[in-house]
Amino acid sequence: MKEIVGLILVAMLVLGLSQGAQAQVSLPDTTGKSYTLAECIGIALQNQPAVRQAQLDEEITDRQIKANLSGWMPQISGTANLNHFLELPVAVFPNQATGERQVVTVGVFNTSNVLLEARQSIFNNELFLASRNAKPLRRLFAQNTEEVKISTVVAVSKAYYDILINQEQLSILDQVRQRQERQLKDAKALYEGGVVDPTDYKRATIALNNTMADIKRTTESLKFKYAYLYQLMGVGTSDVFAVKLDRTSVEAEMLLDTTQLVDFNNRIELQRLQTQRQLQGLSISAQKWSLFPTISAFVNRNHIFQNDEFSELYRQVYPNSVIGLTLNIPIFQGGRRYHTLQQEKLVNQRIDQDITNTKNIINTQYQQSMALYKSDLNDYKTATANVQLSEEVYNTIKLQYDEGIRTYLDLMIAESDLRAAQINQLNTILNVLSSKLDVLQSLGTINTNQ
Repeated sequence: MKEIVGLILVAMLVLGLSQGAQAQVSLPDTTGKSYTLAECIGIALQNQPAVRQAQLDEEITDRQIKANLSGWMPQISGTANLNHFLELPVAVFPNQATGERQVVTVGVFNTSNVLLEARQSIFNNELFLASRNAKPLRRLFAQNTEEVKISTVVAVSKAYYDILINQEQLSILDQVRQRQERQLKDAKALYEGGVVDPTDYKRATIALNNTMADIKRTTESLKFKYAYLYQLMGVGTSDVFAVKLDRTSVEAEMLLDTTQLVDFNNRIELQRLQTQRQLQGLSISAQKWSLFPTISAFVNRNHIFQNDEFSELYRQVYPNSVIGLTLNIPIFQGGRRYHTLQQEKLVNQRIDQDITNTKNIINTQYQQSMALYKSDLNDYKTATANVQLSEEVYNTIKLQYDEGIRTYLDLMIAESDLRAAQINQLNTILNVLSSKLDVLQSLGTINTNQ
């Protein structure tokens, strides 16, 4: 009976090992093309659709500004027409001697004229506003682009760090797998030697299968994380690459000067609002100047053709030309200028409230991100100490188990504690790096040009 039970357990052990071998997945291949974080950010700032859209908005705005400023250039136009009177107009002239009125037919049946006119604006309030708005308007859209770039830098960095941590988790799980496979062989040898009961077989098989499942789950999750990074970088899945972990440099990136104070002027969101306020101030000034007249100069030359016979129409030309000034004075507009001016002032007050609210939000973001960073950094220090203690406990219990002093259950618990401590340390590293990026973003110190 004992031999039958032993054969059954050996069959279960072989089956468990075969399932574990099938579940085992190789670690991501990083021997080919790989990129650093700075390179990934550089690619994202060139290819990310959101960044490209913001840059296109800048170009569109530049063209709009140039189109608006073109009104200062001479405006030249040409007009031509051809007329045929079905009935000629008449003019009535009174005869002062007889008191009768004389009806006289005026004009000819066929007329045509070609008019060439040039106008030059001298004083135009709308053109003055366009000139004053040009610089701050370009700056506003450049700030929009910078804000999108900052968000892209933060998102790519977090995705990059997430991949690095997952790859390190896979490495740890692979080390756990190797230890458990050795433990399984040891348990088999001890059982065959009659030293232990079959319980260790089952525990070793369960532990190994669970580890293989974790490796499979982490590997599949890593595929999604790479796809997300590709999306943020604006590259296709055909241009695949890997990232490599430099544990020393990553841990060095965790450090941050916690004595820094938030400077609102460094935040791109507040800079954009201040630019909007400047533009709004120019709009208010433009409304105040709308009482002034519009002055423009013009010169034209008109070629007139007249003849009763259509075939002879263009044989004789009667030219004339004129030069002069046009003055347009807005006298009464039904109160439109006053209400528009009040509307612009109210919009300006609303922007002031946006600035106040944004400052409060920035301060809250800074306090929250700094507090989270400090707590995450403390968690990392605690997790690092726990890893060291867990390694010492595991090594001690492993020696005692090999000498037959401790049970296999004690070894499994020690190994589980070590594995949990190592995974927790990696998670704290990711949390610290993520919260550090949030602190830098709240401080407004992320430079997309570096």
